[in-house]
Amino acid sequence: MGNLKRALIALAEVWPLFPASGLPAQDRPLGTLREQARQQQEWLRLRLERVIPRLMREQGVDMWVVPMREYHEDPVFRAFVSPTTFSARRRTIYVLYDRGPEQGVERIAIGGSSQGGLWRVVRDSGAAVGKAGVQQRAAEPFGPEQWQLLTAVVKARDPRAIAVNISPTHAFSDGLSAGEWEQLQQALGPTYLARVVRRELLPLQYLEERLPEMLPVFRKLQEQAHGLIATAFSSKVITPGTTTTEDVVWWLRQRLADLGLGTWFQPSVDVQRAGVAMADSADPVILRGDVLHVDFGVTALGLNTDTQHMGYVLRPGETEVPAGIVAAFRRGQRLQDITIAAMQPGRTGNEVLRRSLEVMRAEQIDGTVYSHAVGDHGHAAGPLIGLWDRQEGVVGRGDVPLRPNTWFSIELQATTPVPEWNGQPVTMALEEDVYLDERGAVHWVLDRQDTFHLVR
Repeated sequence: MGNLKRALIALAEVWPLFPASGLPAQDRPLGTLREQARQQQEWLRLRLERVIPRLMREQGVDMWVVPMREYHEDPVFRAFVSPTTFSARRRTIYVLYDRGPEQGVERIAIGGSSQGGLWRVVRDSGAAVGKAGVQQRAAEPFGPEQWQLLTAVVKARDPRAIAVNISPTHAFSDGLSAGEWEQLQQALGPTYLARVVRRELLPLQYLEERLPEMLPVFRKLQEQAHGLIATAFSSKVITPGTTTTEDVVWWLRQRLADLGLGTWFQPSVDVQRAGVAMADSADPVILRGDVLHVDFGVTALGLNTDTQHMGYVLRPGETEVPAGIVAAFRRGQRLQDITIAAMQPGRTGNEVLRRSLEVMRAEQIDGTVYSHAVGDHGHAAGPLIGLWDRQEGVVGRGDVPLRPNTWFSIELQATTPVPEWNGQPVTMALEEDVYLDERGAVHWVLDRQDTFHLVR
């Protein structure tokens, strides 16, 4: 018997002992990929059935046309398709048509697949206009046939207003490429081209709005983020005088991969040190007495977290963080409270920013506010509440109002002189995710960091 055959027999004898994923259940905090996909598919169904009809009616459109090609997908693509669909198929044209409250929104995919039965795939001109008994024939993937099918779909429904995704302001609303727009105009013809409208808030708010059913999973993601940071900023990972900031960064990345999770940006770890300017230090060795900072995001099930926490490396003989550093941290927390208090539905991001800064300055806090929506993307669709270098507000992207059932990352910094460091300023850059419930009240997704992570 050959060595290969003996090895295969031995593997067959022990294979049932291993779970399908190759990992024990405790190392799959969000379930198997298959379980995750089932959850995402249900969210997709609810978004298409619950959110789109209301938004289309609010925006005064009865048809929404979203064409795209493979590997050049519209930003709404992943919010239209199943988790098992990774790209558009050659060319796919999604058409949503509102037939009224009783019949609901018709969902048509010219090309592509039905996404688990949630879209009706049209590949025949007769089927496009709803005729029965027409023999199916495949559409030519890139040429005029796809657009001819769209022409038939539009004419048969005779919409009053046709929304397309063109926006000079919001990237999430600007998915219609120049080449597709040129061909779309030809397919619509003069009559229906005159009915085309730009509704920037339609794709923006569709991506922004969160389902209440998503929140428990998002909270689990936050638990993972907090737990991983707590371990990274501990003696389990950091040996003062030996471990560098990049060592911690790559420990976080590797641990995410081990857990079957991802991230939407490279984590960063930096230090502040008494009497030393560290801004130009690319990969410093972590020393006792350092103040640590991490920026970290976790990705799974199409959701993204965004978290910044602070840590401290105890000096010999220390059992707690120096009082001046704790006081600086509390000022950062106070700025969090100020920002959240200003976040009321109906106010624009710029209005929230202005009100937050007014209170911040009245309380003599030296800080900046640069908060943003979070969800389908890390820097997600929704109003901007400042940028770190735009504290006067952001024209356009900051003029969007806050809405219920949305998630935000409260991102900001407060800088405070620390007596124990001879008055040296110490920056507390904090970031935690919150959600606005159906009434617009703001809640932490998970309790915010309240004490420093300690390296003993």
